[in-house]
This record gives sequence, C-alpha cells and structure tokens, in this order.
Amino acid sequence: MQHMKKIKIKDYIIFESEDYLAINKPPFLSTLEDRNDRYHALGLVKEVFPEVKVCHRIDKETSGVLLFAKNLPAYSYAVHLFEKRKVYKEYHAVIEGNVNIKDEQVDLPIRLLGNGKVCVDKLEGKPASTVFETIEIYKKHTLLKCIPQTGRMHQIRIHVASKGTPIIGDELYGGMPFYLSSIKQKFSLKKNTEEEPLIKRFALHAYNLQFSTQEGEKISIHADYPKDFRVLVNQLKRNA
Repeated sequence: MQHMKKIKIKDYIIFESEDYLAINKPPFLSTLEDRNDRYHALGLVKEVFPEVKVCHRIDKETSGVLLFAKNLPAYSYAVHLFEKRKVYKEYHAVIEGNVNIKDEQVDLPIRLLGNGKVCVDKLEGKPASTVFETIEIYKKHTLLKCIPQTGRMHQIRIHVASKGTPIIGDELYGGMPFYLSSIKQKFSLKKNTEEEPLIKRFALHAYNLQFSTQEGEKISIHADYPKDFRVLVNQLKRNA
C-alpha cells in the first residue's frame, strides 16, 4: 500500500471564495481519516483553514476536485445540493478496450458487500445511474467522460466494469495494471530491472464540479490531471 507523504496543501488549492474552497486532491490521499495513513485531505486543509468541513468524498486513489465549505451555512447548503443531485460531477477514466459512445446512460443498481467492495444487484441494489461519453480512443484503450447521476460507492468503477471494459489498474473490479511494453514496440528495460506499471492506481480523476450558490452564482471548478494520469494519457496518444 502506498503511503502519502505530507504535502503543502496550499499548492493544491484550485478554487477559493468567501464560502468555499476546493483542492485538486492528489492520488493516495484519503478524504477523511484513514487508519493506514497519518495524513488526510480534511486534516491538511484544517491546518490552514481550521473551520472547514468537507462537502463530499472521493476515493483515496482517485485524484481531482474535492470541495470544502468555510462555514456552516455554506456546508449545509452544499450537502443539500449533493443529496438532491444538483451538483454536476465529471470524472475522466482510462478504460480497457475501444468504446465509442455519446450520452450513454447506464442504470444498474448497486449493493454494498461489506468488504469494501460493491456489486451490481438488480433485486436488492440501490438505484445508480451514470452517463458516459468517449473523449478519445487509443490503440487498445479509451479515455472516457463519466458523469454520475447518483452518488453510490464505487459507482463509476462498477458500471464500466459491468460493460467488460474496466478502468486500467482497477484490480478490485477486473482491471489490469498497465505496462508501457504492452503498446510500445521498441520497449527496453535497464539490465536487472523489472517493469513497473505506468500508473500505480486505477486511472480515475475527478475533473470538474459545478453548482450554483445560494445567491445564484454559478461555480465551475476544474482540476488538471496529476502527473501519473497525464503521463498515461500522453503515452497512449503517442503510441496510438
């Protein structure tokens, strides 16, 4: 398991207003306290802004936009928006296989298994819906836009996996680690070295978050790809 070193959280702030603050959460940093790690996003942000509350969660390995509220009224309002599905959330994922789709909606109920995993269960699962759209197709992979309409645990991950096209590196749901040698013809390693996966996590990034404040101001926060995701996408483009 990869442990997070302490980071300068100020370097990750991508949005700030009177009421809200957002960071581009690096991968391997938990949103909340994690028994396996000393550092978590809420704790690090609280060191700079002691009053903040986190408005939602994203998985530890997922990078991207994470929203905080600076006061209680802003927090209550944001939580209400998330509950009522009035927040636009856009994720980017690199999946196995070639998929060419536009506004394709997947409605598959999800059941929590209790071991940190979920499954599709049409009888006992809770309703879950995600809209997918192709951004770019490579040789054997696809960069996919994923817009969850509901907020179930591991929703995007299980929905793409159920189509037989899991996210790169998502071994929990059938994804395989990605090695550059699988697409690069003249790939060579230094002597006595073993090839490492190009990205050491599942390739999922929270790219954009949009909502309207109580005053009616529209807020759109976008998070650039972190280095590992950017390198992956660039290599897939180059070797397509």
